[in-house]
Amino acid sequence: MEIIKIKDEHIKLGQLLKLAGLAGSGVDAKVEIQEGFVKVNGKVEVQRGKKIYPGDVIEFDGQQVKVEN
Repeated sequence: MEIIKIKDEHIKLGQLLKLAGLAGSGVDAKVEIQEGFVKVNGKVEVQRGKKIYPGDVIEFDGQQVKVEN
């Protein structure tokens, strides 16, 4: 599981996918999220603007990313 550190209180899901290198662009992130390929804490999430907080775990394409600050 990869750890991504953020400076702010939260980060948007689409931004996190780009930061973690799981999406090449905002458009790619948007499509993957809207198609239901991304899970937040084990549940499918379709809102790219979903706020992700430290402790949340994102799953995409067989990879997991945990957010910390």
